Amino acid sequence: MFTGIVEEVGQLLSSTRTGATTRLCFGARSVLTGLSLGDSVAVNGCCLTVVECDRASFAIDALDETLARTNLRQLEPGEHVNLERPMALGDRLGGHLVQGHVDATGRIAEPAPHLAIEVPVALHPYIVEKGSLAVDGCSLTVVSANSGLVRIEIIPHTARATTLARKATGQLVNLEVDVVAKYVERLVHAGAPSPYLRKGAP
Repeated sequence: MFTGIVEEVGQLLSSTRTGATTRLCFGARSVLTGLSLGDSVAVNGCCLTVVECDRASFAIDALDETLARTNLRQLEPGEHVNLERPMALGDRLGGHLVQGHVDATGRIAEPAPHLAIEVPVALHPYIVEKGSLAVDGCSLTVVSANSGLVRIEIIPHTARATTLARKATGQLVNLEVDVVAKYVERLVHAGAPSPYLRKGAP
């Protein structure tokens, strides 16, 4: 579980294809502290497993499913990415609950600071004004969501601390909607009696 508060901006050092797997190696500093094989790191909001690490970099293996559903497939060596380690119990939740499970990609319609993103129709019901949305792993507050276009104002600190200010019109970003909204929808449409509600309970 992540918070959507980016710890640092890393850089893709190499991309190596082997069969159905692509190994991506990222240069980093802060997220390497205490990092071990098998740990998770969110890269542009995508939760990935560390398969190699040293004092200056770490590597992950991405399957075709991951590449097809995220913007990681478009990364070229030298490009920058947002990085975050999972939150620890007792940490402050500065953003919102982010699973690192990318729901879809959106396309930049207007760059930061007045960020506008074209969002797939399937995600429209889960995005509301003043609600939370993870964009490339950044926990952001939605200013407006109309006709498939989500608008978000990017403050100077976020622009400096993430890759969002580097995104140009037409580029893809990873999107993860609030997991609470998905569970609420599932419960509302389940149509089955709840085992947690007793007869006659208020």
